[in-house]
Amino acid sequence: MMSLCCSSHWVAIIFLVHYLLILYTAETRSLKEQVSPLKNVSVSAIFVFGDSTVDSGNNNFLKTTFKSNFPPYGRRFPNHIATGRFTNGLLATDFVARYLGIKDYIPPYLDSTLSLDELKTGVSFASAGSGFDPLTAKLDGVLTMQMQVDNFKEYIRRMEYSIGKEAARKLINKAIFLCSAGTNDFMVNYYGLPFRRLTYPISGYQKFILHNVQLFIQGLLELGARNIVIAGLPPIGCVPAVITLNSYNALTNRGCIESLCTVAQDYNRMLQTTLADMRQMSHAGARVAYIDIYKPLDDIVKNPHQFGFEKVNVGCCGTGLLEASFACNPGSVVCMDDSKYVFWDAIHPTEAAYYSIFLCARHVIDSFLN
Repeated sequence: MMSLCCSSHWVAIIFLVHYLLILYTAETRSLKEQVSPLKNVSVSAIFVFGDSTVDSGNNNFLKTTFKSNFPPYGRRFPNHIATGRFTNGLLATDFVARYLGIKDYIPPYLDSTLSLDELKTGVSFASAGSGFDPLTAKLDGVLTMQMQVDNFKEYIRRMEYSIGKEAARKLINKAIFLCSAGTNDFMVNYYGLPFRRLTYPISGYQKFILHNVQLFIQGLLELGARNIVIAGLPPIGCVPAVITLNSYNALTNRGCIESLCTVAQDYNRMLQTTLADMRQMSHAGARVAYIDIYKPLDDIVKNPHQFGFEKVNVGCCGTGLLEASFACNPGSVVCMDDSKYVFWDAIHPTEAAYYSIFLCARHVIDSFLN
């Protein structure tokens, strides 16, 4: 009988099985990377502030038309639930919570059914349509950043009543605070309406927003926050709706609007300087970090296939040119494979894009664990 080691046929089979095992192991590792938490002992909770990129459903409980608690939103969320997240599944902040081993999803604070355990491990105070400019939130009838901070003050009072002042203080001190806002200030407010442009040149408006960022951070520090992460702006000129509204031929010329991307880059540089200055003056033991979301999205848009994407300048929902919120609804046509799209609707990234952003930002989260 021919020995297996001498048979070229069996050698080929063994090589093929070994190769498939390598592929299987790599794929399994990739999937586990999404769901396997760290053995986290240093972070007590995660608190989120900002706009639709991190709102997990607070707008469901507001008198605003800017909601997403209906299909096809939530298409990839467990049980296909449209939670009020402006995407097809999880947000980047949900991936952070999973990575830290805190919880699988970050619930909205305004959900009155949340248990004490859910509240203790963190919630989102964010409101879709909000921004650091109070006028931005008022345009959509949503929560301003100050209102979000006020809700956090209420949260602290509830915790002090439930677990005691000292336990509540330790909970806040050991929590991570994430904020993603500013896009609506420029994309919707400054460039969408004339009011702020009549008052400020773009450089002046950037400084106005940064002043409000400082006030926001200072407010959190005074309430006991010691670990704060602020996200910069994405390449706003690459958002499908922005391309549609600013391109001379939106159907054939769908490249990024570079002038608006430059505005975002300039703001991000100014933001990093502002945060560096605040770190020098902040409370003892406080850490204020910057997360760059511009480069990850810019890299994906410029080299989509390298990241597993195919469509970068249109959304998956409807025509993908302008639809968002109620314009992306149960009657809308939806793409077959949303994992190949960077954008879910014409404004907001897909779960797959949020996961890529999370991977790029993970080193910042790690720095708070050391």
